[in-house]
Amino acid sequence: MKSKVVFIDDELENSYNLLDDDDFLKKAIDRTIEKLKHNAFSGIQVPKKLIPKEYIRKYKINNLWKCDLPKGWRLMYTVTADNEVELITAILEWLDHKDYERRFKY
Repeated sequence: MKSKVVFIDDELENSYNLLDDDDFLKKAIDRTIEKLKHNAFSGIQVPKKLIPKEYIRKYKINNLWKCDLPKGWRLMYTVTADNEVELITAILEWLDHKDYERRFKY
């Protein structure tokens, strides 16, 4: 199912724009964004009980998905609808394996 991919806020989008175009992470995020444009549900759904409370408080989300990136990085996103017509995939953050484990209390 196709979707429009956005960053959850300007700060995250600015962080993305500051990445060097040759950086493996930016290339991986770009590939993932293209994949999400064609299928918003191509990631791995995180069970609701495992969604960090910080995400729920800060972003008021009720679903969470992750995409594995190279070198242990993860991209976290949520899927919502715009007036029930267009799917919106909102990227929440990307984090390395250590920060991912911290965020999810593994």
